[in-house]
Amino acid sequence: MKKSGHPKYRKVLFVDSTTGQKFTCGSTIESKATENFEGQDYPVVYLSTSSFSHPFFTGSNKLVDAEGRVDKFNKRYQAVQQKQKIEEEKTAQAKAKKVSKK
Repeated sequence: MKKSGHPKYRKVLFVDSTTGQKFTCGSTIESKATENFEGQDYPVVYLSTSSFSHPFFTGSNKLVDAEGRVDKFNKRYQAVQQKQKIEEEKTAQAKAKKVSKK
């Protein structure tokens, strides 16, 4: 049987980057960064959302939009609306030219 078949299971320090809360948990995740926590060095993994900051666990109604998805959607939707307005204006001008020629 291969000795390197399974990843090493160890305690890892997880840090919620939103709140700064830290907790340890057993994991096989790899990390080059280490941090001292409660007198011991652990590999550290930074999380954007954990149970300390997620609205379901905190009870707050805060919108979590770390990657700007709402902004991207609004920009895309506005661009589509502008294109539609331009096309409508062009068709209206074309119709007006046809009516004026007759």
